[in-house]
Amino acid sequence: YMRYMSREITCIFVGAYCVLLVVGLQALANGPAAYESFLLALKSPASIGFHFLALVAAVYHAATWFNATQKAMPLQIGEDFVPGNIISGALYVAWAVLSVGVLILAGVF
Repeated sequence: YMRYMSREITCIFVGAYCVLLVVGLQALANGPAAYESFLLALKSPASIGFHFLALVAAVYHAATWFNATQKAMPLQIGEDFVPGNIISGALYVAWAVLSVGVLILAGVF
């Protein structure tokens, strides 16, 4: 029960990060000065700490869901069920590929 509830608590951080993104879009729509002040606020230690906590919460949330998927949505092909580790492994591989794709689009690689 505690692991389940700790996973559900991570939704608060994910939701708060979504609100932060909407605030950033609003600042961008309000002009260059508002957006520059938003970017300046993102450089504060509190903002960096929040981003770190949100990242940890999002990774924990995704990993626990990937591990639960094999039980929540078993895949049956014919008479046999696909082993759970293949289902979870495929999700982790897709996550890694998409993450690398985003990093390439961001210019990191």
